[in-house]
Amino acid sequence: MPDSASARTALVLFCRRPSAGSGKQRLARHLGETHALAVARALLECALEDLAAWPGPLIISPARSEDVPWAEDLLPCTQWVIPQPEGNLGQRINAVDADLRRRGCERVLFIGSDAPSMRAEDLQEAAATLDHTHIVLIPAADGGVTLMGSRVAWPPLADLPWSESGLGAALERGCRATGMTVERLKASYDIDEVSDFRLALEALARDARPARRRLNALLAGLAEGPARAAAGMAEATP
Repeated sequence: MPDSASARTALVLFCRRPSAGSGKQRLARHLGETHALAVARALLECALEDLAAWPGPLIISPARSEDVPWAEDLLPCTQWVIPQPEGNLGQRINAVDADLRRRGCERVLFIGSDAPSMRAEDLQEAAATLDHTHIVLIPAADGGVTLMGSRVAWPPLADLPWSESGLGAALERGCRATGMTVERLKASYDIDEVSDFRLALEALARDARPARRRLNALLAGLAEGPARAAAGMAEATP
């Protein structure tokens, strides 16, 4: 039987359509566009791997409206595809959150596609945590967050230090300042820099999920150099 909290909670994947020159530019500066694109595709597959079994409403929110047809084909179980509007990440989250609440969603989890150690159990725990708090966060090792969920509308998020190390703390302070209760779960990490590969390789070494195994092979190859990277990219292709 599906977990009741999860079944009542909408799960939103914020993502970009992987393409050369769009997203993962910090990786591209060190690895080149081809390898950065391979990592972006592998990370997206990891996010979709667990979303496919989510028992509640599932929403994919692509960064560009022209990518709606692409997003509609990612998972057959997707309930809605809601493109992100213009603005910084905080403004986009506020807008999509407001849209979902107009559609009747009261409990909403937001995740990205760059936290490959996220498990179905982590998503379920976050949904259950909303039974007793307004806001749930999974902190990232770099000071950001890998998941942010709420059972009330988010306060204005535009002025937060997005993509900076103080984001998680600033987000929590901003929520508490409006009277919301906040609970943090066990910290995780995301992959934005080559230096994040070490954490990922350690975390994924014993992960049996197919998309994670492909990502692990790709990252291991990239860490060892161009020749091994080519082999890792071939192994990472489903």
